[in-house]
Amino acid sequence: MGTPLETRQEQVLEVLDRLYDAYPDSTISLNFSNRLELLVAVVLSAQCTDERVNEVTADLFEKYRTPEDYANADVDELDEDISSITYHNNKTKWIKSAANTIVEEHGGEVPDTMEELTELKGVGRKTANVVLQHGHDVVEGIVVDTHVRRLSRRLGITEEEYPERIERDLMSIVPEEDWQQYTHLMISHGRATCTAINPECSDCVVEDLCPSSKLDHEIDLASGEPWD
Repeated sequence: MGTPLETRQEQVLEVLDRLYDAYPDSTISLNFSNRLELLVAVVLSAQCTDERVNEVTADLFEKYRTPEDYANADVDELDEDISSITYHNNKTKWIKSAANTIVEEHGGEVPDTMEELTELKGVGRKTANVVLQHGHDVVEGIVVDTHVRRLSRRLGITEEEYPERIERDLMSIVPEEDWQQYTHLMISHGRATCTAINPECSDCVVEDLCPSSKLDHEIDLASGEPWD
């Protein structure tokens, strides 16, 4: 039997309160100056570090400035331009296809709805949520990346395993006004402390709330307090 909804909601509020204090300036770490650049950067960032993406896009965004530039690009040349990105062959095809759709069906403008964005090649719900939130100031969901998935499960906030189910579950317990920042806080904490391998539990600001803590004490999941 899972943890009651009310208990998880209380857990989320306490976690958010502490992470807001710990990471007051937490925000997206991809570099971009417009919606097209944001879309391309997020597509490139799948299973690749933001640092590497920012290194590549520094030159890429100078060379390709419009959807037409990507749509008309030579496949081999574009592939070479992003060759240091994970799965660059697939991403080259996705970017060209998405750019074609943007030119032919959206008047050269990056779409502003979940339905239209997810119809673009290489754009799933996670990517669409990022583009909506940071490109259009539309927040209609929670971005679930590897950090959000890992930390939300470790903290006992959700027991779901797959991104779309995790997102739906989180949307039922995270206050709507925190949906966007929840992702940034989890990413910041995941990078700084709650890493995939060997998390630094002794330095964690939410360690006493975490049922997955490596430290030698037990947690009362109902109250979130350590047992004496």
